[in-house]
Amino acid sequence: MRVLVISDVHSNLAALQAVLEDAGQFDALWSLGDVVGYGPQPNECIATLCAYDHLYIAGNHDWGVLGKIPLDDFNGDARKANLWNREQLDAASLAYLEAAPEAIVEEKVTLAHGSPRYPIWEYLIYASVAKLSFGFFETKLCLVGHTHVPILFALSPDRGDCQASRLPEGEPFTLGQGRYIANPGSVGQPRDGDPRAAYMVIETDSMAIEHRRVAYDVEATQALMRKAGLPRRNITRLELGW
Repeated sequence: MRVLVISDVHSNLAALQAVLEDAGQFDALWSLGDVVGYGPQPNECIATLCAYDHLYIAGNHDWGVLGKIPLDDFNGDARKANLWNREQLDAASLAYLEAAPEAIVEEKVTLAHGSPRYPIWEYLIYASVAKLSFGFFETKLCLVGHTHVPILFALSPDRGDCQASRLPEGEPFTLGQGRYIANPGSVGQPRDGDPRAAYMVIETDSMAIEHRRVAYDVEATQALMRKAGLPRRNITRLELGW
């Protein structure tokens, strides 16, 4: 089965549409949380995803918008953007976010936003932290988002050590004998110095994963953010990939 994996759309419809067009044919769509927050089109992003039969889980911004976690836990710009997103959401969008589970297992793959240990809000940036998470899921592969940075953590089956690596763009990588945690990066707000939308394609039969990037109309999203009065830093960072 060919699966399109996305994360951290953050109300950026132009980026989401570019990914869906670039991905080509796929059998399933998995969304790893934070479909809202930061950007200017939360309802439109949710409606676009709902046009597909897809799996989705909750992220910290999704919960923040819903009031499930305090917005005081977010930085000032994120808090302001989440309050604005909350005011825009219609009944269908609210019901969609409310229904999102914290984590799921599908096709022998675990899906969590932050980590399998703390699904909503743990950042897996370093191999030492990622290593701890392998004890909290049983599948060969766990998919996470949250950091907005594409990365692969591999746990050696013999030595038990964990190593982090960046997957090359557009080159499928077949998972070996170990266990893995993979992050596709962010669709709507990349933070690895590349402003293009990031996503991943997985062939579940062969367990091959491919990291992909696609350019989108950043200026169109920025114009909508300015019109909405969203924080300036969040507008500027889109063109920097930060």
